[in-house]
Amino acid sequence: MFARRVIVGASASPGSIPALRYAGSLARREDAPLIAVHAWVPPGGDLADRRTPSPYLRKVWADAAARRLTEELEVAWGGEPPGLSVQPRVVRGEPGQVLVDIACDAEDLLVVGAGQRGWPGRIWHGKVSRYCVARANCPVLTVPPAGLPRYGHARPFHGDLTVEQAMQDWAREDLGRM
Repeated sequence: MFARRVIVGASASPGSIPALRYAGSLARREDAPLIAVHAWVPPGGDLADRRTPSPYLRKVWADAAARRLTEELEVAWGGEPPGLSVQPRVVRGEPGQVLVDIACDAEDLLVVGAGQRGWPGRIWHGKVSRYCVARANCPVLTVPPAGLPRYGHARPFHGDLTVEQAMQDWAREDLGRM
């Protein structure tokens, strides 16, 4: 097995469903567990929560985040996917940091949605994928949202990319940085 775990960001965004499905197919192929992560921050951010803390509201927000993750997994596969070990995780924190913290081993594979293209999309979306690509200690695979061309700026996105190929690409890039 080439990937110890496949970790995927599940944000309830349009790019998240294709990322979940692709990560699921990679995890199934590699017989690796799929960890679906939904990170959340309180409305108004942590600063607002610290100014007026409310244990009741924190529980409401955490429960809402758990429901969003459950609904997203249902949309992605219509229920528990056969032959796949899915481990849902709901974590309070900034999504990029949470994903990088969970995908902490070089043998992990982190899969995230690529966000939207064009200058408005680069400004308002894609911050999480950029954060993960820049800071992760493992290979990061970005999956474009449905309906976008299958070719990125640097290299084509291959629908049949294997974990082994992703790990080899990552190792080559990592050696090039040294």
